[in-house]
Amino acid sequence: MSRHDPLVCLRHMLDHAREAGEMARGRARSDLDTDRQLQLSLVHLLEIVGEAAARVPPDERIRFQRIQWRDIVDLRNRLIHGYDLVDLDVVWAIVQQDVPALIVELERIVAPT
Repeated sequence: MSRHDPLVCLRHMLDHAREAGEMARGRARSDLDTDRQLQLSLVHLLEIVGEAAARVPPDERIRFQRIQWRDIVDLRNRLIHGYDLVDLDVVWAIVQQDVPALIVELERIVAPT
Protein backbone atom coordinates (compact mmCIF):
# COMPACT_ATOMS: atom_id res chain seq x y z
CA MET A 1 0.00 0.00 0.00
CA SER A 2 1.26 3.44 -0.87
CA ARG A 3 0.90 6.49 1.33
CA HIS A 4 -1.79 7.71 -1.07
CA ASP A 5 -3.78 4.49 -0.80
CA PRO A 6 -7.28 5.53 0.37
CA LEU A 7 -7.17 3.08 3.25
CA VAL A 8 -3.85 4.49 4.44
CA CYS A 9 -5.27 8.02 4.27
CA LEU A 10 -8.38 6.99 6.18
CA ARG A 11 -6.23 5.27 8.80
CA HIS A 12 -4.11 8.43 9.16
CA MET A 13 -7.27 10.48 9.61
CA LEU A 14 -8.52 8.11 12.29
CA ASP A 15 -5.23 7.84 14.15
CA HIS A 16 -4.65 11.58 14.28
CA ALA A 17 -8.26 12.38 15.15
CA ARG A 18 -8.04 9.91 18.02
CA GLU A 19 -4.79 11.48 19.19
CA ALA A 20 -6.37 14.95 19.18
CA GLY A 21 -9.32 13.65 21.17
CA GLU A 22 -7.05 11.95 23.69
CA MET A 23 -4.89 15.05 24.07
CA ALA A 24 -7.94 17.17 24.85
CA ARG A 25 -9.49 14.65 27.25
CA GLY A 26 -9.67 16.05 30.75
CA ARG A 27 -8.56 19.48 29.57
CA ALA A 28 -10.46 22.76 29.48
CA ARG A 29 -10.69 25.38 26.76
CA SER A 30 -8.56 27.70 28.91
CA ASP A 31 -5.70 25.21 28.68
CA LEU A 32 -5.21 26.25 25.06
CA ASP A 33 -4.37 29.75 26.28
CA THR A 34 -1.81 28.57 28.82
CA ASP A 35 -0.35 25.41 27.27
CA ARG A 36 1.43 26.25 24.03
CA GLN A 37 2.34 22.60 23.41
CA LEU A 38 -1.32 21.57 23.63
CA GLN A 39 -2.28 24.40 21.29
CA LEU A 40 0.37 23.52 18.71
CA SER A 41 -0.32 19.80 18.97
CA LEU A 42 -4.07 20.07 18.44
CA VAL A 43 -3.66 22.45 15.52
CA HIS A 44 -1.06 20.21 13.91
CA LEU A 45 -3.16 17.07 14.40
CA LEU A 46 -6.12 18.78 12.73
CA GLU A 47 -3.85 19.83 9.87
CA ILE A 48 -2.80 16.21 9.38
CA VAL A 49 -6.42 15.01 9.44
CA GLY A 50 -7.19 17.57 6.74
CA GLU A 51 -4.16 16.70 4.63
CA ALA A 52 -5.02 12.99 4.78
CA ALA A 53 -8.63 13.81 3.85
CA ALA A 54 -7.43 15.78 0.84
CA ARG A 55 -5.58 12.68 -0.37
CA VAL A 56 -8.71 10.50 -0.34
CA PRO A 57 -9.82 10.22 -3.98
CA PRO A 58 -13.18 11.76 -4.96
CA ASP A 59 -14.74 8.36 -5.72
CA GLU A 60 -13.93 7.21 -2.19
CA ARG A 61 -15.31 10.41 -0.71
CA ILE A 62 -18.59 9.77 -2.52
CA ARG A 63 -18.78 6.34 -0.90
CA PHE A 64 -18.51 7.89 2.55
CA GLN A 65 -20.82 10.87 2.38
CA ARG A 66 -21.33 11.11 6.13
CA ILE A 67 -17.85 12.60 6.42
CA GLN A 68 -17.70 16.34 5.83
CA TRP A 69 -14.74 16.13 3.43
CA ARG A 70 -14.86 19.73 2.20
CA ASP A 71 -15.05 21.13 5.73
CA ILE A 72 -12.12 19.01 6.89
CA VAL A 73 -9.93 20.01 3.96
CA ASP A 74 -11.00 23.65 4.26
CA LEU A 75 -10.05 23.63 7.95
CA ARG A 76 -6.61 22.29 7.06
CA ASN A 77 -6.17 25.10 4.54
CA ARG A 78 -7.27 27.76 7.02
CA LEU A 79 -4.91 26.42 9.69
CA ILE A 80 -1.94 26.21 7.33
CA HIS A 81 -2.43 29.44 5.38
CA GLY A 82 -4.01 31.47 8.16
CA TYR A 83 -1.63 30.29 10.87
CA ASP A 84 -1.54 33.81 12.31
CA LEU A 85 -5.33 34.01 12.59
CA VAL A 86 -6.18 30.68 14.25
CA ASP A 87 -9.24 31.03 16.47
CA LEU A 88 -8.64 28.77 19.46
CA ASP A 89 -12.34 28.79 20.32
CA VAL A 90 -13.03 27.22 16.92
CA VAL A 91 -10.19 24.70 17.34
CA TRP A 92 -11.53 23.69 20.74
CA ALA A 93 -15.11 23.36 19.46
CA ILE A 94 -13.94 21.18 16.58
CA VAL A 95 -11.91 18.93 18.86
CA GLN A 96 -14.78 18.62 21.34
CA GLN A 97 -17.72 18.29 18.93
CA ASP A 98 -16.62 17.34 15.43
CA VAL A 99 -13.64 15.10 16.07
CA PRO A 100 -15.57 12.53 18.16
CA ALA A 101 -18.22 12.21 15.41
CA LEU A 102 -15.49 11.89 12.78
CA ILE A 103 -13.84 9.12 14.78
CA VAL A 104 -17.11 7.18 14.89
CA GLU A 105 -17.54 7.45 11.12
CA LEU A 106 -13.94 6.50 10.40
CA GLU A 107 -14.15 3.52 12.75
CA ARG A 108 -17.07 2.26 10.67
CA ILE A 109 -14.90 2.45 7.54
CA VAL A 110 -11.47 1.37 8.74
CA ALA A 111 -11.14 -2.14 10.10
CA PRO A 112 -9.48 -2.28 13.50
CA THR A 113 -5.77 -3.09 13.55
